[in-house]
Amino acid sequence: MEVAVNQEELYTGSSGTAKQVGPLDQVRDHVTVGAVRTSMLMGRVLIVDDEEHVRTTVGLALKQGGYEVLAAADGEEAIAAIQSYPAGFSVHAIICDIDLPKVNGNELIAFIRATLPSVPIIVLTGHPDVQGAASLFKQGVVDYLIKPAQAQTLLDAVRRAIGEQALLG
Repeated sequence: MEVAVNQEELYTGSSGTAKQVGPLDQVRDHVTVGAVRTSMLMGRVLIVDDEEHVRTTVGLALKQGGYEVLAAADGEEAIAAIQSYPAGFSVHAIICDIDLPKVNGNELIAFIRATLPSVPIIVLTGHPDVQGAASLFKQGVVDYLIKPAQAQTLLDAVRRAIGEQALLG
């Protein structure tokens, strides 16, 4: 499957038709960014946010940066996805909102730390809280970004998180 990322459409499958991003949609095999086609992805990132436009925008920025993207609309969906992989859920980083329905971000982060302790977590929130941020860093969150984050800020945070984890790994 070839995936083209541009401003007019989110991405296009091999049939040439635009495809809407849905929960846990995956971009695989080849990514075309501008005129450059690459089969080497920078890593896989899970985005957990209840706002569809945030998942779409963040996902687009990451795909343009060469990342494979998985998306979940809430903490419950993210937990179900992680638990559905018997051999282990494989992502290189997770971007997570705090104000999530069903299972909130704090509970999700605790689950991720217990289940995937080496996966870096980046919080992306529209409701910044200094005390909350300090608590999250103590839980192992590697970065705390405020919505709306610039695409380059997101890419830099993900690169740093994955790079630091690779050094520790």
